[in-house]
Amino acid sequence: MNIPVSSGLSDIEQALGALPLFPLPQTVLFPGAHLPLHIFEPRYRAMVRDALETHRTLSVVLITDEKPIDEHGHPSIAQVAGVGVIVDHQELPGGKYNILVRGRARVRLHELPFVPPYRRAAAEVLTPPQDDLSQADLSALVSSATAFTALVRERDRTFDFRLPRDAPPGLLADLCAFHLVLDARERQAILETLDPRARARRVAEVLAMQRLTLAPGERDIN
Repeated sequence: MNIPVSSGLSDIEQALGALPLFPLPQTVLFPGAHLPLHIFEPRYRAMVRDALETHRTLSVVLITDEKPIDEHGHPSIAQVAGVGVIVDHQELPGGKYNILVRGRARVRLHELPFVPPYRRAAAEVLTPPQDDLSQADLSALVSSATAFTALVRERDRTFDFRLPRDAPPGLLADLCAFHLVLDARERQAILETLDPRARARRVAEVLAMQRLTLAPGERDIN
């Protein structure tokens, strides 16, 4: 299955015909994010070895239902996922790995017939439109992210998230979702929101609600 990609994503093109899938129950990978992973299951150790020897690419995909539903005992997974490249790795005793994956794109997955030991899919890159945010939407996103980050730092001094300077609005929304949005299904919904204006608004609203939920005494009174 040949699926064209933009020239800026040529590093992942080789993998898209049979993209290795790494299903996880609480993790959503966004473009631009860096995700550390500890790989210990034999099937995923094999997946990482294969990736390191070839295109270094894999997809982290959210498990939507933990109950096995197919003849191989595989759980249901989301149809839209993040695809990333292994940018650093450490091989550990016993064949385990620590890897660092950099998110590169959103993809729609078309799962292929299972060939052990791990799942694969043909992947179609989803390209968001390039619409700019209004100043109001951008300010709301930055304000919500800054306020929620400050709240988290009050409770955990080791927490460190800084808004990247001069980042495109879509990337800014993605990084805020990856680092700050607590609920995995909400992060998945944000990943599936291609329009950057709608995505930024959703992230801003979610972060504002999280702040009110965690610190209800700080609710503004008009």
